[in-house]
Amino acid sequence: MYSNEKYPSQILREAVEAIGSLPGVGARSALRLALHLLGQPAENVHHFTAAVNRLADEVHYCRNCQMIADADICSICADRTRDARTICVVESVRDVMSIEATGQYRGVYHVLGGIISPIDGVGPSDIKVRELVERIDRMHAEDAATEDLPGGSDLNPGGIEIILALSGDVEGETTSLYIYRQIEHKGVKVSTLARGLGFGDDLEYADSLTLGRSLLARQPFRP
Repeated sequence: MYSNEKYPSQILREAVEAIGSLPGVGARSALRLALHLLGQPAENVHHFTAAVNRLADEVHYCRNCQMIADADICSICADRTRDARTICVVESVRDVMSIEATGQYRGVYHVLGGIISPIDGVGPSDIKVRELVERIDRMHAEDAATEDLPGGSDLNPGGIEIILALSGDVEGETTSLYIYRQIEHKGVKVSTLARGLGFGDDLEYADSLTLGRSLLARQPFRP
């Protein structure tokens, strides 16, 4: 990719190659960005690289929902004002950010980290479906434990709802159906987004108004 370029510095070449490894960044753009960084004060570049290093070394994935977090539990799961019994299942962290931007949802999430796509070599074991099933089982176990406590019925207000908020393309629908088959006998309500979103639409690119309305008007999932 860079063999035809004549670099005055091996360090510059390595920086260009590192920047060019990012998705959507071509050789010319990588060189332009590297030269831009080179022209910045050293403290600015050090701040930039320190932030990237922290991204690699210090960011966690929430042990409850698989969302990016600065601690073992993300800020959404830790928020006691959220409805922990309504779980919105999404493909990626970016989908969580898109839904949060609507301001219309007060439940919690489960991030799969991908969708089933045989053509890309992604199967059910490559995404976080098992973790979702285990999460539901833990919630049921906690419910059972509260039944013998005074006021136990007040500690378990209503059932569990799983919202399948995946893209409307073939891969998304296949993943939704697979998840439904894994949890349909778990005693949970399974719903999906109202199709204000067209077939094949990604949540990431849906406008906030459409996505918010699709969440509020969600409907039972029908396999």
